[in-house]
Amino acid sequence: MRILFVGDVYGKIGRTMLGDYLPKLKARFKPTVTIVNGENSAHGKGITEKIYKMMMEAGADAITLGNHAWDNKEIFEFIDRAPHLVRPANYPPGTPGRGLTYLNRNGVEIAIINLQGRTFLPTIDCPFRKADELIATARARTPVIFIDFHAETTSEKMAMGWYVDGRVSAVIGTHTHVQTADERILPGGTAYLTDAGMTGPYDGIIGVQRDAVIRKFLTGLPVRFESETGRPQLSSVIIDVDEATGRATKIFRCLINEDHPFDNDRADFS
Repeated sequence: MRILFVGDVYGKIGRTMLGDYLPKLKARFKPTVTIVNGENSAHGKGITEKIYKMMMEAGADAITLGNHAWDNKEIFEFIDRAPHLVRPANYPPGTPGRGLTYLNRNGVEIAIINLQGRTFLPTIDCPFRKADELIATARARTPVIFIDFHAETTSEKMAMGWYVDGRVSAVIGTHTHVQTADERILPGGTAYLTDAGMTGPYDGIIGVQRDAVIRKFLTGLPVRFESETGRPQLSSVIIDVDEATGRATKIFRCLINEDHPFDNDRADFS
């Protein structure tokens, strides 16, 4: 099984880039399953039903979220009838939506889990204990398990990777919007990447207009953050998984922007 994961789609630029390049990525890499993080897809804050449907129509099979999941209040109107929209599972019981979903491809299931870290983010339930619970649930059905761990710090993401190594197929970090270069397969067979990166404004500061962010650093005063305009980028990662064991066999980062054109991207992943 081949999994294509696209990092945080940010605003209109990110949505346009996804629509333009996801078909090209799928044509080149032929993924079995495509997962997209969409928690910033509505102007950088949350997601709407229209955007959810647009990303599914563009080629996503499932969409994960994060700490901005609830920023757009429309989500409460549709999350419970969006079976492939996955919010962080470690929100307290009674929270709308689901933190685990399954997809079936040619008779093989993949479990998709979304978890949120707690370091420098709101204190919700423990993601590590929730991981134990959901992995046990998922492994009763399939060894192929993908985790989007939406967290702030490298240390918490790495801790999660090592904690579940050998029990899941992949732990891919999201949230910080800068693609890291530490992709690896851990000794137990879990593919790991600290952050998949962002799909959105290439020339912003993690998607936001540069001048506003710089002004906040210079003055310490409140500023209004808006999405940057201009050149786009798309960040993704591709993982091959042994369907029988759930162990990852390959992991490959893909970054597309003007400095890394798609046609010149590393094409040695086959």
